[in-house]
Amino acid sequence: MYTVYGISSCSTVSKARRFLEEKGHQYEFHDFKTHGVDEGMISKLETQVGWEIMLNKRSTTWRQLDDAQKTDVNQQKAIALMVEKPTLIKRPLLDTGEQILVGFKAEEYEAL
Repeated sequence: MYTVYGISSCSTVSKARRFLEEKGHQYEFHDFKTHGVDEGMISKLETQVGWEIMLNKRSTTWRQLDDAQKTDVNQQKAIALMVEKPTLIKRPLLDTGEQILVGFKAEEYEAL
């Protein structure tokens, strides 16, 4: 069974979930705001895709950070920021059990 990570109010997450449902894929949904995020979860996902891909530097949340928080971001700092502010995580994240897909692209999901 797949796991979709994201935020229920995110339109891209909604598109991904709708796509999976229409194709008959069963999945669990982990809402970062409802179910929370911890360092272990972020570290596990980050190990597979890289913090540079997971950290959404185009988000409103990123733009609202002060310059000190945005400076000299490394793996440890990125993970801490994503735990503190889950809206910094690109979404959705789809864990198929074999791979992690970041974002929603119908062609990538279709390949499942």
